[in-house]
Amino acid sequence: MKKRKLSQLVATFMIAATFAAQSRASSHMDAPLITLDPAANTTDVYAFVGGASAGSKYLNVALGVYPHEEPGVGPNKYNFDDNVLYEIHVALGEDVKAGKATLSYQFQFKTGYRNRNTILQSYLGVINTVADAGQNLVQTYTVTKVDHRKGKKDVVLGNGVVPPNNQGIATPLYNQGNNGNNPAKDGVPTFAQLDPYTKDAVTNLGSGYTSFAGQRDDGFYGDILSIFDLLQLRSPGKDSQGGFNVHLMALKIPVQELGGDRQIVGVYATTSRKHVRIIRDDADDDQNSGQWVQVGRQGNPLFNEGLVAIVDKDRYNRSSPSQDAALFAKYALNPELAKLINAIVFGGSGPAVETNRTDIAGIYIPDLIKVDLSTSAARLAGSGAGHPTNPDDAGFSRLSIFGGDVLQSQIQDPFGNGGKIPGGWPNGRRFGDDVVDIAVSAIISDLRGPVVIRVADGIDGVSKNDVGYNKTFPYESTPQNGRNHSHP
Repeated sequence: MKKRKLSQLVATFMIAATFAAQSRASSHMDAPLITLDPAANTTDVYAFVGGASAGSKYLNVALGVYPHEEPGVGPNKYNFDDNVLYEIHVALGEDVKAGKATLSYQFQFKTGYRNRNTILQSYLGVINTVADAGQNLVQTYTVTKVDHRKGKKDVVLGNGVVPPNNQGIATPLYNQGNNGNNPAKDGVPTFAQLDPYTKDAVTNLGSGYTSFAGQRDDGFYGDILSIFDLLQLRSPGKDSQGGFNVHLMALKIPVQELGGDRQIVGVYATTSRKHVRIIRDDADDDQNSGQWVQVGRQGNPLFNEGLVAIVDKDRYNRSSPSQDAALFAKYALNPELAKLINAIVFGGSGPAVETNRTDIAGIYIPDLIKVDLSTSAARLAGSGAGHPTNPDDAGFSRLSIFGGDVLQSQIQDPFGNGGKIPGGWPNGRRFGDDVVDIAVSAIISDLRGPVVIRVADGIDGVSKNDVGYNKTFPYESTPQNGRNHSHP
């Protein structure tokens, strides 16, 4: 290789530095740097028990990315990124306390076009089945199981196809009456009732695994604008995610693959990119790709967003849950949000305990969603009241344990009540859990003992999603129609 000129060295350094800066950074705009990389920006992580018996029980996990997708854009559209490694991690046994992944389930995507000699980037015609001749841009993906225990090998579980985004006329079967001019279909209780595109894209990977990857409605709801507008809450509130879509990866994991259901597991997710170093000289134009570098991380909802200070938000996204006790425990033990709620919402004489919150740290440190696998299946949200075709399961409460929604554990009794534990977050997280109200309820309560419960029901004025959920895999709602949707 010939000697490079000084200008070429400078250019090389600056390009490498740019990639390094971009690869530090999760949720709905949680940290400064990750907001610049929406395809790698995580929105929410879900984990909950499904199945009726030990023989058919499974752990549902899901990861959303690409916050605030405006439905129906063009000519290009929102997609999974072929250059991002998406991972859902599961911790078992002692790895839960240590914040270490025992198993990692990797989603990697590949994008292709049927015809590149056209401006019709995504849709060549009306799509009747996933990846038919009307779907120009087609994404496929591979799911790989990585076992981090000594002597274990990576296993490719299988491959799937991503269904089209909901554009409207091109994708009528997502929408009411199979008409592309109508709003998206509401949630349904059974797999047979799912829209054809979603059913086509649900993939049996073998060995009891089932996967899905594709666009969905953003199932998170809350008046986030008001919360971060000096906590000036309004009634009614406005769902800041209403009318937007995300891209979702979902996986059903048989509990047998995890060693059975007599255990508590931990779940979190990461996104990674490769550092790219471009080398130029008079003779060569080479591109060398390095190792995967983590750029995003998420476990429990609202931790990085609502508790971690700005100085550490990007560090959180670069780090592992195994480092949480050293780096971030102070934010859970002494939550600034408790001080702000006391000062602003309650006029300076609020009830929230501001220091030594070992109860809050128990939820967030390490930042894994802890799921007790010994319970029966979690209760699910459907379309709720007013939608008799898909009501919430009996006993479901969006407030989880703060609304009386509990499950019976077979392996623990943390509250001395005979083993009754939360039916939703922070025991797992379901679609429909009102994580804003649950989190504020936990902060203004005192769960350290003697337990003092205060319920923040409707604190942000938003108590439901704008679209009904499915009570069957992949659970998240039908994607919003680009031709017919609205924002609050």
